[in-house]
Amino acid sequence: MNLGVIASNRGTNLQAIVDACREKRLDAKVSVAISNNSKSLAILRARKAGIPAFHISEKTHPSPLDLDQAILNILNTHDVDFVVLAGYLKHMGKKTLLAFPKKVINIHPSLLPSYGGKGMYGRKIHEAVLKNRDTETGITIHYVDDGYDTGEIISQLRIPIDSSDSVTSLTNRILKQEHEFLIATLNCLISKERSCRNTV
Repeated sequence: MNLGVIASNRGTNLQAIVDACREKRLDAKVSVAISNNSKSLAILRARKAGIPAFHISEKTHPSPLDLDQAILNILNTHDVDFVVLAGYLKHMGKKTLLAFPKKVINIHPSLLPSYGGKGMYGRKIHEAVLKNRDTETGITIHYVDDGYDTGEIISQLRIPIDSSDSVTSLTNRILKQEHEFLIATLNCLISKERSCRNTV
């Protein structure tokens, strides 16, 4: 299966996918990477691995329709079968979503529908979770629709919150588990053999 990975910043989940493919833990190939940030580590990680990587954003395509078409063109040019949003902070265009029905997934560091929506990502989520004194948090992988974090849930992983947790410790602990959980869910989706609800 050819994967297209779209990320905005550090690209650690992209790296996890690249490593899993190389180590034969995931029967797939990252065919292309896209970032809306020309200076993102995601682009550097992809190019270091020999993967074509492109900066596509409002700076390169000011029109939302043109931006959507540009992303779709790149995915099609590189024969992408499945799209992974791995820390992509922008909204996906309708044309791309229509071209990849139930083939675009996103990983989100909370138990959706809690702490989802526009502007809820990364440390902002963990700050809110701790402020609300929640006893658990988690990771959600879901299909992408035309809303923010509103698509059908594929899999979730519940993670207990320690009384000693800070925003930094919670961020680091969840990110580490994101990598393993994403690979497990992708393997489940590729195999199509079982429900992915309880993947790990």
